[in-house]
Amino acid sequence: MPTPQKHTNNLIRESSPYLLQHAHNPVNWEAWNDEILQKAKKENKLILISIGYAACHWCHVMEHECFEDEEVAEAMNAHFINIKVDREERPDIDHIYMDALQMMTGSGGWPLNILALPDGRPFWGATFVKKHEWIQVLNQLQKLYVDDPNKIIGYAENMATGLKEINTITTDENQDSIQESEIDTIVADWSKYFDTFLGGYKRAPKFMMPTNLNFLQYYSHAKQDSTVNEYVNTTLTRMAWGGIFDHVGGGFSRYSVDTKWHVPHFEKMLYDNGLLISLYANAYAATKNELYKSVVEKSIVFLEEELLDKSNGFYSSLDADSLTDDNKLVEGAFYVWQEEQLKQLLKDDYALFAHYFNINSYGYWEEENYVLIRDGEALEIAMKHSITKIELQEIITKCLSLLKIEREKRNKPRLDNKILTSWNGLTLKGLTDAYRYLEDERYLNLAINNADFIVDNMITAAGGLYRNFKNGKSTIPGFLEDYASVIDGFIGLYEVSFNEKWLNHSLELTQYVIENFSDPETGLFFFTSENEGNLIRKTLEVADNVIPSSNSMMAHNLHKLSKYFPEDNFDGRLHQIMKSMRPSIIENPQNHANWLHLAQLMSENFYELVVIGENFELICKSLLKNYLPNVIFAASNAKNSNLPLLMNRYVMNKTLIYVCNHGSCQMPVEEPSKALDLVTTII
Repeated sequence: MPTPQKHTNNLIRESSPYLLQHAHNPVNWEAWNDEILQKAKKENKLILISIGYAACHWCHVMEHECFEDEEVAEAMNAHFINIKVDREERPDIDHIYMDALQMMTGSGGWPLNILALPDGRPFWGATFVKKHEWIQVLNQLQKLYVDDPNKIIGYAENMATGLKEINTITTDENQDSIQESEIDTIVADWSKYFDTFLGGYKRAPKFMMPTNLNFLQYYSHAKQDSTVNEYVNTTLTRMAWGGIFDHVGGGFSRYSVDTKWHVPHFEKMLYDNGLLISLYANAYAATKNELYKSVVEKSIVFLEEELLDKSNGFYSSLDADSLTDDNKLVEGAFYVWQEEQLKQLLKDDYALFAHYFNINSYGYWEEENYVLIRDGEALEIAMKHSITKIELQEIITKCLSLLKIEREKRNKPRLDNKILTSWNGLTLKGLTDAYRYLEDERYLNLAINNADFIVDNMITAAGGLYRNFKNGKSTIPGFLEDYASVIDGFIGLYEVSFNEKWLNHSLELTQYVIENFSDPETGLFFFTSENEGNLIRKTLEVADNVIPSSNSMMAHNLHKLSKYFPEDNFDGRLHQIMKSMRPSIIENPQNHANWLHLAQLMSENFYELVVIGENFELICKSLLKNYLPNVIFAASNAKNSNLPLLMNRYVMNKTLIYVCNHGSCQMPVEEPSKALDLVTTII
């Protein structure tokens, strides 16, 4: 347990739960702000920047071993300006210093600890460091700064130059767009790394990478590639069967430490679950696999029960650690089970449950604990127990309900209850996809309520976005990822509600991004707006990771909006961006999956499907539930609409369906089946 809280530092004024966790450390922590940066320059003190987040296990370990320790605090306070950063609130700072750490050490992670000159240029970095090593490093580097400052300054200057160079996008006006044949070659090379038995890549730990899977799912559909399709479905199935999915309460943890998706790093993040709801909803549309539908349903239950604020914004995360019965903070304590517990709770159903969820050597973790994991089809297990698949599922559902009731008696993991705009945008998109393909009205209501929350609380007086929301306040200007994900979410909400206000919000936010975030040389967008100037680099975030990059999301948004608003020259901007990005995509395709997805869409026919007339809602419902990744929808029953796709198309007493490609439309039809035929047969 943490030591008694004898101290209070300036983090007590902050709203971030992560910063507040450190508000009673004996370290004189400060939050990142202009005043404290000026103080470092004025006093010529080195800056110690420590970056983490509330659900980070090793951040808590380092806090306990170092930052709660009086001896460590003495060394830190004597010579350094100590700044604590919540990477989730300030990804702009995290981007720069994570790049610096990777340049210095070849790897990264959190906690991210950086020593920098008074002007913020870094010269040393590490992740988790033990107490005595930490004190030793701090004392040595402070002594070097006093005795031979030019040595440190020279290294920091080189590092600052390198940080700018690695973030430079080389442009070439003569470059062509990426061709389909090139994408085929990329996927063929990529597939050498696929784990075709357990899914994901042939390594541990395993991250779920929804952006990669979303592209590969679309690629296998567009190309009718059965091998890639099988790999995607193997991965989706194994993830859903794995311990990384919370079978009792729904929702996914961040990653698994092994190759079979079994033992997770138990923190549960909003962004993972928003992206995975979208991925599994799309996969359900493409396959009608009931497992995928169940994952979506259970994950949304998790969001509603654990992360939904009364304001209809979603909180950020649940911690990996929770208190045991004997008051120890232990990773995964809330989620694991012991054999005797399960026998007492489940009684006659235990044997079946133990077979289904591997209460055996396959499902064993450590210290008598099991993490529930599946490893076989329900039908096979049902046959071995001489029952039907439906009977099996009823028993398993009953058992999981009993476990959920029992688990609620335990100490819950800590909640990070700040609300982040970008992660809410990702979740909004997940909810719109869930409604579109599962047709549950609750999901539409959740999506509309969340979108209303964003409009009411996260849009600034100037028409931009805030980054964060806590206790009724927003304190940080939005970053590109906030705009990109919210625009995408609003477009998705328009396509299932056909309320034009969501499309208009998307248009206004896109225009704001173009005016305030643009890099004129590449057509890309800076991560921070031109009004934010206290960082040592203006970052161009282009590499897709677990979350797609802010620039690739914006490129997708421009692609869709160019169809809705052809007069706004979004298409020209998009082509400039794709030319700028071509070398990076070709050189490192696995880190640019969302860009590849867009390149594939742009290399094929992409349709505008327009429904106008009295029965538009019924017709749209029958069309929307199909997996149509190369289609955007517009619909209305209004005679007069300012939306270009709808203008001059209304015919009295008819509901017409137009299938268009780059504004060129086929003769309208009235039956949804005929419209689907046009979309799937016009090459």
